[in-house]
Amino acid sequence: MNKMGSQMRPMGVDLFAGAGGMSLGFEQAGFDIVAAVEVDPVHCAVHKFNFPKCAVIPRSVVGLSAEAIRRAAGIGNRTIDVVFGGPPCQGFSLIGHRSLDDSRNRLVLEFVRLVAELDASQFVFENVKGLTVGKHRAFLEELIASFGAVGYKVRLAPQVLNAANFGVPQSRERLFLLGAKDGIPLPEYPGKQTSHPRTHAGFDGLPPGPTCEDALSDIPDADKFDELANSDEVFVAKWSRPSRYASEMRALSNDAWHYGYRRAWNPRVLTSSMRTIHSDISRSRFSETRPGNVEPISRFFKLSKSGISNTLRAGTDSARGAFTSPRPIHYDFDRCITVREMARLHGYPDWFRFHSTKWHGARQIGNSVPPPLARAVAEMAIRSLGITPNRPDDILSLGEPALLTMEMSSATIHFDVPRAIGNRDRKSGAKKRKQHEVEADRRAALALANG
Repeated sequence: MNKMGSQMRPMGVDLFAGAGGMSLGFEQAGFDIVAAVEVDPVHCAVHKFNFPKCAVIPRSVVGLSAEAIRRAAGIGNRTIDVVFGGPPCQGFSLIGHRSLDDSRNRLVLEFVRLVAELDASQFVFENVKGLTVGKHRAFLEELIASFGAVGYKVRLAPQVLNAANFGVPQSRERLFLLGAKDGIPLPEYPGKQTSHPRTHAGFDGLPPGPTCEDALSDIPDADKFDELANSDEVFVAKWSRPSRYASEMRALSNDAWHYGYRRAWNPRVLTSSMRTIHSDISRSRFSETRPGNVEPISRFFKLSKSGISNTLRAGTDSARGAFTSPRPIHYDFDRCITVREMARLHGYPDWFRFHSTKWHGARQIGNSVPPPLARAVAEMAIRSLGITPNRPDDILSLGEPALLTMEMSSATIHFDVPRAIGNRDRKSGAKKRKQHEVEADRRAALALANG
């Protein structure tokens, strides 16, 4: 147990943390996230902003010791209740070899190692749904055997969960593998939840949870604010009436925080909403595209008010060309949705901030597990541990705003680490910024073509 303020809470460690989608979901379920390991210093900066009490470890898990994690978190030899994360898996196609022996899957074995060395009571492994089918299934069986070899049993069969069944207005399927140390009860996989029933009942074919309209209708149109041409935030005096789902995203009640820590923030400020410059021709094509269909030139999906979003993608990193995530077209406005609107469709509350640039912000969302889905899994973990979650009294101040604007070079200096991945520092100057954004359609279309 971890003590923060006057209350005791179970502890979790996030490996491959990214911006913190899993961290948030587990916190909302009642865990204290005491350490987060992430190799990308830009993601580290955003995680530190949103989770100021969490020890961010800006390095790869390769060779990272359990002792170093415990030392960074300041937890001594106290029990770590859960380790969670989604290590990249790439070496699925080997024939006649153990897939886990492929060097490209080293990170998966590092995850297993750290679960055991940290002596965690439970673990949650998250990954692509393709691991459950065909020849990839052998990889999953090897992974389960690897956990067994270090004293952990796995809840079988592994489950592919769709975020749309857990209160998220987006179709997004991810594989989850839940395990526990021998002698500790195994958590169950969560069943479908409809905690946010749709506001427009009576129409056949609608999803059981919130729709795109529920998620986005109260957010002011970013195109109406000149400030958002050069900034990602603006004060908004009047917001539209929120749906039940939007009310939770805006944290308009204490229940909206679940069992997480409340943050000190200003709900009147619209954040993560820098505008995208589209050509008149592009806007015309967007307008002519019917909701629920794909615009044939850009291949952008157009959202439907009464439907849910397609799977939001991350785009590509600097090493592969730094293509912008293909954000969907808004159902009411002739433009792509903003990063904040992406966040709403992903289940991130409005207090949660992302990098100020659209490229980094969209990448952070597209690479993450939707927090409500992570929370549903975490609730099963905390239940199986026999722990009753408590709602903390502490109100946390968010981090320094400068953390949200750090590019790779400044983030590596801030965290005092070598630059491990490609650089994509945003060039200064209004002219260069406009040139960059005018090409957004082309780059996003290329992102789709590159998978």
